[in-house]
Amino acid sequence: MIILGIESATAQVGCAIGGHEGVLASIHSARGRRHAENLTPQIEFVLKQARINMNEISVVAVDVGPGLYTGLRVGVATAVSVAFGLGVPMIGVSSLDLLAYPVRHCSKLIVATIDARRGEIFHADYRQVPGGVQRVSEPSVSTPDDLAAELQAHGNEAILVGDGAVRYADTFTNLRGVEAAEPSIAFPSAASIVQLAHAKALREEFVVPTELEPVYLRKPDAVEIENQKRRLL
Repeated sequence: MIILGIESATAQVGCAIGGHEGVLASIHSARGRRHAENLTPQIEFVLKQARINMNEISVVAVDVGPGLYTGLRVGVATAVSVAFGLGVPMIGVSSLDLLAYPVRHCSKLIVATIDARRGEIFHADYRQVPGGVQRVSEPSVSTPDDLAAELQAHGNEAILVGDGAVRYADTFTNLRGVEAAEPSIAFPSAASIVQLAHAKALREEFVVPTELEPVYLRKPDAVEIENQKRRLL
């Protein structure tokens, strides 16, 4: 089983390829929202590095969000196009699951965060379980101050991971019992997509390309700005 993983929910875009042997090749870049022009060369690169032909891909996995609207749209559209062209199934993976996965060995409450712009963050809570992590709250969007207040109210020891925690570090730095993960894992990883998707593929948790739905949690920036203008009229 060969899995192509595509990640584009944040400022970083990347892809990876692998299967039962693990991740064979991966690449990431962050070049100012230039997701559309980066993805195709990246796919070609990982295929070449892994010595895999396009027609050997048996599953396409993609980050379905939550995340930045434009990036998600580009990544999902590219993944659907590849899967549809090859006639292979798809697997959707949450961006917050991808952030929590690298710190799966931590016994503290894991809080995955993504900078949602507009002074907000997307976030969800996770707990360590045998073999990985389990989400214990639904993905949501809130201000950093609201999340900080929630963490203090619950009083749990927690580790914050993701670019939301990095951007609003001043809000979380002095919280009792809360620490930040390394900035090096602040973005969802395409390699993690391949690893998580492989487990899902073994359980046959597939979707057909036409049924894959991104998770936005809120309206695009352009729509929200237009709505604000109308309310002012």
